[in-house]
Parts: sequence; C-alpha cells; structure tokens
Amino acid sequence: MTVDNHIELRWVVDRVLSFMAIFIAYPILAAVIGGVLLALGLHRRRRTAVAVGIAWLLYFAYETGMQLRWLCSGECNIRVDLLFIYPLLLLGLIAALVSLLRWGEPSSRV
Repeated sequence: MTVDNHIELRWVVDRVLSFMAIFIAYPILAAVIGGVLLALGLHRRRRTAVAVGIAWLLYFAYETGMQLRWLCSGECNIRVDLLFIYPLLLLGLIAALVSLLRWGEPSSRV
C-alpha cells in the first residue's frame, strides 16, 4: 500500500467515524434505525435485519446509558469502544439492507 493510498483510506475512515458520531449526541437516531430494521425484518421475515435491528436498539440503550452517566463515571470523553462498535453497526446495516432488498421468499421464518 502506497503512502497516498494509506492517506486516502485514513480520510475515508475518519469521515465515516465522524458521521457515525451523530449517534453520541442523538442516540434516538439509533433507536429509529433499529426500529425500522426490526419492523421491516419481521414483516419480510429476514433474520439478518431483525438481528441487526436488535443490535441497533441495544446500541441505543448503551449510548443512552453513557449519555446519562449510568455506564461511566464522567470520564467518558475518549470513547475507544466506538472504534469497535461503529464498524460492526455499519457492516450490520449493510448486511441488513442487502437482506431486505433480496427478491424471493425468505429461507426461514422469524
């Protein structure tokens, strides 16, 4: 990987993580995404969408707990946990969208 490619990749990662940071200020947005995925997944009988919807709802609960200082002592400014959580949520969202957009009958019921 060349230096230019490394810089471009880092820029993309920084932009994605910056965009996802909106959920720190407004965790209700994560609940909206989770609720929509859960409802669509149940309606279309897609287990992937249901599971990812539940993950987003769990993230909403987690982020709300962090915001209300239930899950941290007040020293929550450096959120290393989000370097792990955000990519998982984003990959899950992509997988759920692919699952929901597939044509045909689902392979199993929820």
